[in-house]
Amino acid sequence: MTLGVSVLALLALAACGTEPGSGPGRGSGDGGDTVQSDVPVTGVAWSVDSVTVGGKRTEAPEGARLEIDPSGRATAHFGCNHISADARVEGDRITLGKPVTTQMACDEDIEKFEKAAIDAMGGEHTAKLSGDRLTLTTEKGDTMALSEEKPADLVGTRWTVGTLLDGETATTVPADLPKERTPHLTFTEDGTVNGNAGCNSFSGKATVEGATIVFGPMVSTRKMCPEAEMGTERAVLAALKGTKTYTIKGGTLTVGADDGRGIGATAAPAGAENSSEHG
Repeated sequence: MTLGVSVLALLALAACGTEPGSGPGRGSGDGGDTVQSDVPVTGVAWSVDSVTVGGKRTEAPEGARLEIDPSGRATAHFGCNHISADARVEGDRITLGKPVTTQMACDEDIEKFEKAAIDAMGGEHTAKLSGDRLTLTTEKGDTMALSEEKPADLVGTRWTVGTLLDGETATTVPADLPKERTPHLTFTEDGTVNGNAGCNSFSGKATVEGATIVFGPMVSTRKMCPEAEMGTERAVLAALKGTKTYTIKGGTLTVGADDGRGIGATAAPAGAENSSEHG
């Protein structure tokens, strides 16, 4: 599925840098945890912990995230679809416009949470910050509980590719790929990268220099798969060529270059198996 330009904000936000945004004013002992305009609520990767709608609390699935761009855009991923909305922050008030979402089919439990989260996302919210936890409360009393997401490590993390970038277009990796062929990659301490591109396993040299990664030629297995998988593979491997820039925002990795080709990936949950297959 091809996404609108608004969804690109989810990836463009990573260009703000890799800092978690723990600026002055957090958890200060002045008796007020309410968000102030100088507190970095925007430009922070927030992990969604739960939502409460109509008095019913629902736990968030692994990887649910919300970010508010300093330029006035909120983007979210609650487990399946990409969601975006206009955003305005004034003191302890955060106003979110009508959410716009992609229309992918989701697992029933995730779909249920996503609907509750979208219901809790729109309109005016009172924001309360306590340490690294943020609570957004609507005028109806519905709440969204979030916590600041620390940047994941580039090396040693299994990154699951969810978005393919090509110029001004962002395309979601097909959700129905076989689990073992979901594209993913892991950077290792010895300067290599390995994983699966959508059909075949691959490995190659990846030299990290500051905010850039220099990819060498990739060696891969040579299986043939259905076209959806092969198309994903071609796009992933095209993004892992030559010199690329990268950013990490919370658990989101963006790899891109001037030609617009790149990938967006998320850190796999702790305990996920390493991508070490090569055959």
